[in-house]
Amino acid sequence: MKLTKDRISIQINESLTLAGIPAETFEYRLGSKSALEWIIDQHQVKGESNPNREDDPGYIVRLVGQVVRVSIETVRIIKNLPDFRQPQSQTKKMSLSRSAA
Repeated sequence: MKLTKDRISIQINESLTLAGIPAETFEYRLGSKSALEWIIDQHQVKGESNPNREDDPGYIVRLVGQVVRVSIETVRIIKNLPDFRQPQSQTKKMSLSRSAA
C-alpha cells in the first residue's frame, strides 16, 4: 500500500486504488503518524500480491474505511470537547488555599 503525494488516495496494488481520503483523517495522530499512515506502513503490498487475508477478501478495503471513519469521528469528538483548562490565576489561588489549610 502506498499513499499518494497529495494524500487523497491509497494505492493498494497496481489494480486497486482507494480515492477520496478526507484530509481530516490525518489530524488523528498516533505519535508522529496518523492512524492511516500507521496502517499503510504495517500492510505493505508488493506488486500485484493480494493484501487481504485468505478468509476475508475485503479485509484491506474495510480496514482502511474503518480507520478513516474512526479517525474523523475521534477528531470531531475532540474538537467538540469543552476547554477543561483553568486560567492560571484560578490555579494559583487553589494552590495557595490548599497550602494554607
